[in-house]
Amino acid sequence: MSVTASGIGMTSDRTRARMIVRLRERGIRDEGVLAALAAVPRHLFVEEALASRAYEDTALPLGCSQTISQPYVVARMIEALRAGGRELGRTLEVGAGCGYQASVLAQLTDEVYAIERIATLIEKARLNLRKIQQFKVRLKHGDGHFGVPEAAPFASIIVAAATPQIPPVLLSQLALGGRMILPVGSTGQHLSLIERGAEGFVETRLDDVRFVPLRSGVE
Repeated sequence: MSVTASGIGMTSDRTRARMIVRLRERGIRDEGVLAALAAVPRHLFVEEALASRAYEDTALPLGCSQTISQPYVVARMIEALRAGGRELGRTLEVGAGCGYQASVLAQLTDEVYAIERIATLIEKARLNLRKIQQFKVRLKHGDGHFGVPEAAPFASIIVAAATPQIPPVLLSQLALGGRMILPVGSTGQHLSLIERGAEGFVETRLDDVRFVPLRSGVE
């Protein structure tokens, strides 16, 4: 039996809706974040063989030893950046991967810069974003430890890979009043929310997580 393109679309719409229900059940309350995830067709960002699993609440392999983050973690991190009714403003994503999280961010702000160290993935992200006609995201091939200095400062920074210590260059690129969220640790990891105030940086420890490591260099 063949499946029509419209049939695939209807199936993805239903599974996307169920994903949003699960995110609510897990405690995501920011309706803007939920709407942003609902608007992005995650099945178009994964390999075709994994498309049927795209709306499961799990990380999926992208190749190059990288993964697309699970929807709950994407929602949780962005919700933390927006807590208190805060706007994201100019946003930096470190670890663009396939472009999925950058596309979600672009539903919430007009300025998204995304950096990725692996050339194969940055090309995949570029194709994916073009496929869904998402033109707000500016992609850069480079080492995420160094951020995107030409576009700094950033009101929001989100890091999609774990680092034992917070990269000082990323701290320097965070605007006054800005927030950064990232996974910190090696074997045991947790989300850290960093806020930059007039008297310095304040760090708040959030959920335990598991991410691939933030590596140096480009390839």
